[in-house]
Amino acid sequence: MSLEYILGKSLEGRELEEEEVLFLLEQKEKVTLDRIFETARKLRERYFGTKVFLYSFVYFSTYCKNNCSFCYFRNSNDMPPRYRKSVDEIVSTAMKMKAAGIHLIDLTMGEDPYFIDHPERLTEIVRRVKEETKLPIMISPGVLADEVIDELIRAGADWYALYQETHNRVLFGKLRAGQDYQARLHAKEYAKKQGMLVEEGLLTGVGNQLAEYVKSFEYMKRLGASQVRTMTFIPQKGSPMGECEQGSFLSELLNIAVMRLIFPKLLIPASLDVDGLRGLEERLNAGANVITSIIPPKEGYAGVANAVYDIDEGHRTIEGIQESIHKCGLRSATAEEYENWLQSRQNETRRLPA
Repeated sequence: MSLEYILGKSLEGRELEEEEVLFLLEQKEKVTLDRIFETARKLRERYFGTKVFLYSFVYFSTYCKNNCSFCYFRNSNDMPPRYRKSVDEIVSTAMKMKAAGIHLIDLTMGEDPYFIDHPERLTEIVRRVKEETKLPIMISPGVLADEVIDELIRAGADWYALYQETHNRVLFGKLRAGQDYQARLHAKEYAKKQGMLVEEGLLTGVGNQLAEYVKSFEYMKRLGASQVRTMTFIPQKGSPMGECEQGSFLSELLNIAVMRLIFPKLLIPASLDVDGLRGLEERLNAGANVITSIIPPKEGYAGVANAVYDIDEGHRTIEGIQESIHKCGLRSATAEEYENWLQSRQNETRRLPA
């Protein structure tokens, strides 16, 4: 199988076969990886130019009813900081992020019964943030009932982020013990059907086989996801996987690049939540075109994969990431450019089969 043939197919806009995607994921030699990353950058430039979109991260509740084996904020872990931010605190932070030049407010929480059992509290947050900022809103609240998703859409939510982490049901059961694999799929599929843009994501380094990544990419395609992501597993203190070996950073980079080859027109994040500012340039050079988990310093907000890393030092701010963006020959998009992409994608997804 020829690397250049596969890369040429991607550049021509032709769909890759499963065995070709697997071939790309199997590569380890630097010269080969550099060719894959280079092709990913060419495709990003074709559809996005030098634009990079910027997302805030407002983790407004760190309480969670679940006991995910990989998560620091699992219910039974007594080590992480627990808080619930008030609506006014959330709105205030969102307004500061808007003033700084953010393109989207990502409202994230654990599956907190305080909100899950009283969804009007969740919809009030979305409604207030939308009214005050007029920015696109991503909601990352875990699995929600259909009627709650409907209410969030009416309140102004544009995106629903709900990561499966893996599409291997057995591995899912180990990672998300006691949770319903199908219910998680249904929630994002329902949100997509109702007109929301959906983000799907994978966790690398948790026992996934490369062929399972290929199957996950196929699901992302069937779902009609508008943003696809991959993040490296980081061992968390107080969790069952806390003593496991950290996932391969290279695996995340290669996944980013391969996703760009498969999904050249979609948004692919470079997350600051794995290792902060370090590694951002490599993620961008692998084909990412969104920087996520931008967090205001000294306001008491946590990250997820790394709860505090680089936050209060100011490295996870718009100002803190500019040098890395410029080194990659990229620039921060304008709010208008993001809105234009968003509206175009919303129109496109309405034409996709449900």
